[in-house]
Amino acid sequence: MINALVIDDERYAREELMDLLEESGKVNVIGECSNAIEALKKINTLKPDAIFLDIQMPQITGIELLSMLDPDTMPKVVFVTAYDDYALQAFEDNAFDYLLKPVEPARLEKTLKRLTRECQPVDYAPLVSDMLELIPCTGHNRIILLRPAEIETAYSDLSGVHVVSKTSKATTQLTLKTLEEKTPLIRCHRQYLIHPQAIREIKLLENGLAEITTQSHHQVPVSRRYLKELKDRFGLN
Repeated sequence: MINALVIDDERYAREELMDLLEESGKVNVIGECSNAIEALKKINTLKPDAIFLDIQMPQITGIELLSMLDPDTMPKVVFVTAYDDYALQAFEDNAFDYLLKPVEPARLEKTLKRLTRECQPVDYAPLVSDMLELIPCTGHNRIILLRPAEIETAYSDLSGVHVVSKTSKATTQLTLKTLEEKTPLIRCHRQYLIHPQAIREIKLLENGLAEITTQSHHQVPVSRRYLKELKDRFGLN
């Protein structure tokens, strides 16, 4: 049985696909999402085997959502789209699977057979962007979309991953690894990232440690492991 999430901003399209999946007897629908931000959290929490992902969604598209997932733990992805066959040729050439709206049961059956036998991870690199343009975050009863340039530092603790801008602090479902690889933020500590342009001062401490003060006066630790890289970056050695 395949554990799957259905992600689509259209309620009726989402419910229709969920019904078809349940009727197939091959899929256990463990959740549904109406937007990419909600989907990101559920993917990280529920860890589905596969996601059925609408491409065209408001604010953050299905393709942009892929850019935010960790390639090492990414589920298999089936695109659900209203694009025509010509536009989908690119997906076929790169071995990506898709369903064309409205979803036909016979075509869905082929997809499910493929999912069942597919063992190798799929490389989504040809589709996703190298860098993220927006960082989805949650604050107090609100959703925040931050540009990487706004973020001074990011860090992880037991409650999750947090990003700090000049004016706010918010939580994101993105991992520090994803932020490090797909934004200008650089590693300065096992649990901290820093935006190079946000550095106001680097204070050298004892035992090879250091502390960064950002432009907004946030304090960020620097470990011995990353201090040399930081010095080299700014020509301080």
